Amino acid sequence: MRTRFSNQNCSVAAALDVIGDGWSLMILREAFLGTRRFSDFQRATGAARNILSDRLTHLEDHGILQRIDVGVHGTRHEYALTPQGKDLSVVLTALRQWGDRWIHPDAEPLLVVDRRTGEPIAPLRMHDAEGTPISGRHLELRPGPGATAETLARFEASKSRTGSR
Repeated sequence: MRTRFSNQNCSVAAALDVIGDGWSLMILREAFLGTRRFSDFQRATGAARNILSDRLTHLEDHGILQRIDVGVHGTRHEYALTPQGKDLSVVLTALRQWGDRWIHPDAEPLLVVDRRTGEPIAPLRMHDAEGTPISGRHLELRPGPGATAETLARFEASKSRTGSR
């Protein structure tokens, strides 16, 4: 059984509820590689039929994939990334780049290149409001407009533990 985080007031937790298990990420990897049919997802991921069916339905229910009827002589479906699903390209690219740097240095299993130039894309980086690259040490978390009372209390408790302002 998958762990659910829906009771937490956190965008990371909410995203994990949608795409946070390994099978879902493998399905998304394949969708970005152009896989569309159930049998092809199964062959590429190695997922059992019941798990694959569950994850495809879950991703469809959350607007990540769209099931398309392509049956000419009977029912046959394919799966395509929705605009919401396509937005996950940044997430998968960041995961791939992390894996390339820390798990497969100098031996990347896949290269991500700019289709227009054929050149590898630059590593993803965070930037400040003016576009200057920044590192994690420059980041500070603050409560957002959707913070609940519990989130505000956790934030205040965290500030007092770390001596943050």
